[in-house]
Amino acid sequence: MNGTNLFKIALRALANNKLRAFLTMLGIIIGVASVITMLAIGQGSKKSIQAQISEMGSNMIMIRPGGNMRGGVRQNASSMQTLTLADYESLRNETNFLAAVSPSVSSAGQLIAGDNNYPASVNGVGTEFLEIRQLSIESGEMFTEADIRSAAKACVIGKTIVDNLFPNGQDPIGRIIRFNQVPMRVVGVLKPKGYNSMGADQDEIVLAPYTTVMKRMLAVTYLQNIFASALSEDMTDYATDEVTTILRRNHKLQATDEDDFTIRSQQELSSMLNTTTDLMTTLLACIAGISLIVGGIGIMNIMYVSVTERTREIGLRMSVGARGIDILSQFLIEAILISITGGIIGVIIGCGASFIVKNVAHWPIYIQAWSVFLSFAVCTVTGVFFGWYPAKKAADLDPIEAIRYE
Repeated sequence: MNGTNLFKIALRALANNKLRAFLTMLGIIIGVASVITMLAIGQGSKKSIQAQISEMGSNMIMIRPGGNMRGGVRQNASSMQTLTLADYESLRNETNFLAAVSPSVSSAGQLIAGDNNYPASVNGVGTEFLEIRQLSIESGEMFTEADIRSAAKACVIGKTIVDNLFPNGQDPIGRIIRFNQVPMRVVGVLKPKGYNSMGADQDEIVLAPYTTVMKRMLAVTYLQNIFASALSEDMTDYATDEVTTILRRNHKLQATDEDDFTIRSQQELSSMLNTTTDLMTTLLACIAGISLIVGGIGIMNIMYVSVTERTREIGLRMSVGARGIDILSQFLIEAILISITGGIIGVIIGCGASFIVKNVAHWPIYIQAWSVFLSFAVCTVTGVFFGWYPAKKAADLDPIEAIRYE
């Protein structure tokens, strides 16, 4: 018997039991749709995190004071004073793998402009900080090296600060704002960046010359952080090694001494977050994949019922010349048709559900072609795997016994 006739017989058998066939493929539909949706959510989260890290500067390197041991007690890194302006100067002048370097000190307090006030931190940085953090000026200008040398009372502010201190749409450029009684002139406004993947407002930012914050606000001579960016993301490890060598030399550390500073790169953060999102995506896909297994068991169950119901038919067909392979192929085609049809419907529903989640819940969604193909391939294999045994049982029936079956 040729394949066309077997295909027609399988289609006719399914058409005679439309409701049962649909209920059988329902498990496959739910399984495929769930896998596609869960993978889309997981991959969307991963892409969103990567985009946010890229916006912050994927080749950014953060250098902080390291915790040290005093009297057998490890000190908090924030209480250490191991980073100095001399370290910043050495990194700026001696490194070969850094594109930009900026010191960083921060002071928290209250910003006041006329009758409006807002709690914020003023970050003392260098002019290269904008390049490191991928920030840009929307209006006005960045403070200059001359402002840094003179510890000028100048600042650049983000959109959130503008909205809270100048709510009536006034132009903030040239206006004076006070921070803990220190007056500062606004010289520039940063282009908005919105919230990052951690939920932090990137526009709630005030930048001032680091010398101004160190001398006029904190009265300190040490740095809280040093930010840098490697020439490229691929050179981050080289840049990190180079920074380590220079700082250990500046701090006169012996070979057996621990570093009194900590270096972290965006590459490390990206790798950690990607590992976490991949784990969550795999977990979600496995949970959704259970539906495919349940759907496969449903196919096996219904095919068993079908074989039992059609025992006399099988006997009659075998008695007029149908071979065991023909019977096997017929029932196997039925199982595969159920799983493939369910897979197609599941793909459509999964893609539709993903876009609904994106538009209603506003979650980042990213549907990869391989996830669709994988889901479809798995449901096809499921149909073959779970449909084989009932089909084999039908093919092995004795024609005489099958005809006698009541």
